[in-house]
Amino acid sequence: MRPTSKLRHSSAFTAKLFPFCRYLRPSKPPAKYVPIIALLATATILPIHAQAALPKAIEAALSRADLTEADISIIVTPVGDKNASHLPTPIQVIDSSSTHRSPKPALQPKPTANINADIKSNSQKATQNNNDKTNNNHVRQQSTLITIEQRTIEKHEKKLHAYTDDPYTYQSLESIPTILGDKAKTAVISNNANNNKNDDISTDNASIKISFSPLLNHQADIARTPASTMKLVPSFIALDTLGADFVWHTRVYHTGLVIGDRLHGDLIIQGSGDPKMTHERLKQLLYKVQSSGIRHIDGDIIIDSGVFKNVSKDPAAFDNSPLRPYNASPDGFLVNFSTIGIKSYPLNDNQANLTYTPKLANYALPSIINTRSASCGQARYSLAPEWQAKQLVLNTHLPNSCQEHAFYVAYPDAKDFAARVIAAKWQELGNTLSGNVITQEAPYITTKSTKSTHGLAALPISPLPIVSYPSLNLTQQIYDINHFSNNVMTEQVALSIGVYDKVDNKTLDKAISNSHSLYQFGTPTATSYPVALQTINQWWQTNLSTPPPHLTNGSGLCRDCTITAANLSELLTYAYSHPSFNAYVNSLGIAGVSGTITAHSERLPESAAIGRAWIKTGTLNNVTSMAGYVKGLSGQDYVVVGLINSEQAHNAYTARPVLDAMLDWTAQH
Repeated sequence: MRPTSKLRHSSAFTAKLFPFCRYLRPSKPPAKYVPIIALLATATILPIHAQAALPKAIEAALSRADLTEADISIIVTPVGDKNASHLPTPIQVIDSSSTHRSPKPALQPKPTANINADIKSNSQKATQNNNDKTNNNHVRQQSTLITIEQRTIEKHEKKLHAYTDDPYTYQSLESIPTILGDKAKTAVISNNANNNKNDDISTDNASIKISFSPLLNHQADIARTPASTMKLVPSFIALDTLGADFVWHTRVYHTGLVIGDRLHGDLIIQGSGDPKMTHERLKQLLYKVQSSGIRHIDGDIIIDSGVFKNVSKDPAAFDNSPLRPYNASPDGFLVNFSTIGIKSYPLNDNQANLTYTPKLANYALPSIINTRSASCGQARYSLAPEWQAKQLVLNTHLPNSCQEHAFYVAYPDAKDFAARVIAAKWQELGNTLSGNVITQEAPYITTKSTKSTHGLAALPISPLPIVSYPSLNLTQQIYDINHFSNNVMTEQVALSIGVYDKVDNKTLDKAISNSHSLYQFGTPTATSYPVALQTINQWWQTNLSTPPPHLTNGSGLCRDCTITAANLSELLTYAYSHPSFNAYVNSLGIAGVSGTITAHSERLPESAAIGRAWIKTGTLNNVTSMAGYVKGLSGQDYVVVGLINSEQAHNAYTARPVLDAMLDWTAQH
């Protein structure tokens, strides 16, 4: 039984009363009581929606999915000023590739027509002045509407599926471009910038805007398992605490002395927790080392991954699928998500060629495989891979239907994987290494006494790094996390929250003047899961009013983590007026257009939410969830959260339409 199952039996009266009582916590600063009093005053004159009947479309979808109202929590809340939306420009999807069949109704300019009708209806009830404002706003929306071809969506959806090792938990391996081209992305950012240019407001002023009564509120205070919608929590808190432009710096030092292009000593790579050190970016890092003048190392390459302590996990613990990339462990120096890509190319009727990216040094990878008559599936079925001490063993023949196909398989040890990839990349660049690649969760300076060094190699660590390699900025990392639901990247970001403090310049000046290496002064404070999660908890208690959610890793790949719909709604509402909101909302998938919510238009072709909803999805075998933002046809923005939990496993393909109906119902307002 799930830990939260007892909460389902709370009385209806308590469920109705609690959303308002929670704001009376005495520990909050007095400044927050002004909007709270306004909210309570509103509640006294408006009906309470806590247990209002669900819309008929949602009830019907629940019935088809063999679920009950007790299995779902929903909250839909208006946010912001409808005449100054913070959301990106809506997207209109068209299909001009066929002259024999018309596009799907929801993919035509039908939503625009509905906007016209809605605005016309509203304008008849308003003053002429308000009439003019509404019509002018509509003209602005029309002029900035982004149009995308259906075939473009289908093309990129195929590319997404090619990198998808799991139907509901995506683990990205490459930087898959968004289907919005540079021009379209610029239009979205420009529109957001125009909307936000007069929104230089304080936190207290922002909280005054959180006084809307929910449009729909059903069991919003029941703690449930959120699946990947939990990613919305650390991704926003990172934006707030670290900043949208934050980057991780991987720094490289050396001991000994460089003579010519030969290092007589050790090369030290100081991991920073970079969430996306792909094998291509690792090659760039090593190329920069080579460009600094080092091509031959008479010593070892030491990887210091001590920024994260004791974060490795059993990859089989969650669902007994240790080879699935979504089960990869975080690490202070994570390389390519600890995942290798295997591509098959048919040679003849009985065999296929296999290639691997990245390559692993001193590890045997079979290049030829026999084929069999079978349908192509996941790696564990099609290849039955087994990582042994010195070689990868494929225990089945490749299905001949795979043809040219890509499989992605997680390596069980992040540190050993990083060491093997570095050794292979260093050699690929034409360089040599006399020693080994060694990974450790400890600074080099604390272990060098155990090394037997002589001569030039015994000289201390270089005062300054020879390479300081920046990561992609946090905005780019958050896009991958939320758009493609990347688990291990989320954990890297969650662990990084609170790690990076400003370095005391006086300490650095003193280090330089005394010729000490900045390595010992520039090492970020090490963190662990308990420390990082406590930092997230403290942020929540400082900035929000609902009780903090229970996190165990931040990615949502957990069965003991819980959050309420009210939690997510408050977080999303808080984020709506935040300076980094653009980075946050643009990281979400767009209903029927991109990300993990692309198939919304296939499940509900008539949906008014297509191109008008920015959503993070989540799915486990007994969890289906969606949370994010919807722009109603009236121009009003909404925060939407829907969490479905069932005691037994349910069919995600029938459960998702329940939340699709929630998006459609909201967009029609």
